[in-house]
Amino acid sequence: MTKGRGSEKESGEFRRSQNWVGGARPGNALFVPPPSDQVLECLGALEKFLYNDPVKTPLLIKAALAHVQFETIHPFLDGNGRLGRLLITFLFCAEGALREPLLYLSLYFKQHRHRYYALLQSVRLTGDWEAWLRFFLTGVEETANQAGQTAKALMKLAAVDEQRIQTIGKASGSALRVHRLLQAQPILSIASAGEELKLSVPTVTASLKHLAKLGIARETTGRNYRRICAYDRYRKILNEGTEPIT
Repeated sequence: MTKGRGSEKESGEFRRSQNWVGGARPGNALFVPPPSDQVLECLGALEKFLYNDPVKTPLLIKAALAHVQFETIHPFLDGNGRLGRLLITFLFCAEGALREPLLYLSLYFKQHRHRYYALLQSVRLTGDWEAWLRFFLTGVEETANQAGQTAKALMKLAAVDEQRIQTIGKASGSALRVHRLLQAQPILSIASAGEELKLSVPTVTASLKHLAKLGIARETTGRNYRRICAYDRYRKILNEGTEPIT
C-alpha cells in the first residue's frame, strides 16, 4: 500500500478514525464498522480464531469466516477489500493447501459483485453464515477449476512455441533459454535476462529477435537501451478476467 490507490491514507497503520461503506456519512451509510478504539480488540479475536483458538476450524470454513470478519472490522482507511481477498490466499498457503499463491477469488467476487456484497451484509444483519459459506465454497471450486484450465492453456502455448523455436537451428539453444525465462517473467528486460541466464546482452538480443520473428515475443519500448520484451499471448492467458474490484 506504499504506492497506488489509498497510499496517502495512513497505509500500514490501523485506522484511528471512523470509516464507513456507502453513503456520505456514518448516519446514512450502508455499513459502519466498529469504532477505531475497538479495532485492536476485534483483530485480536480474529487472530485467535486464525490460530484455532478456542477450536480448530477446517481450512475452507476458516478462510470463509475470516474474510467476512476482516471486511467487517475494516481495520484500515483504505485497501481493506484487497487485503481481505489476499487473506484467503495467505491462509491457504500458510496451512499447506497451496504451495504457491495460485488461487485468488477476486475475479469470482467481481463476477458476482452484487451477491457478494449482499451476502456480507446479510451475515452482519441476520447472521446468515450458511448462504455465505455456500457462495464462498462455490467460488473456491470454480476458481480452482479455472486455474487448472489456465495452467493447461499456458503449458500448451509454451509447448507449441518451443517446437517453433527448435526450427531455427543453431540459435535455438539460447532462444529456448530466453523463452523459458519469459514463462516465469512474461515482461522482461534484456539486461535482467542476461544476468539471470548468464548470457551476454548481444546473445539475449539476438535470441529475442528470433522470438520476435516467430511472433512469440515483442520489444515494447522502441528504444536502443533498457529494452523490455513481452510474451503477449502468455500474458493474455494470465490476465483473462483479472481486472480487480475496488
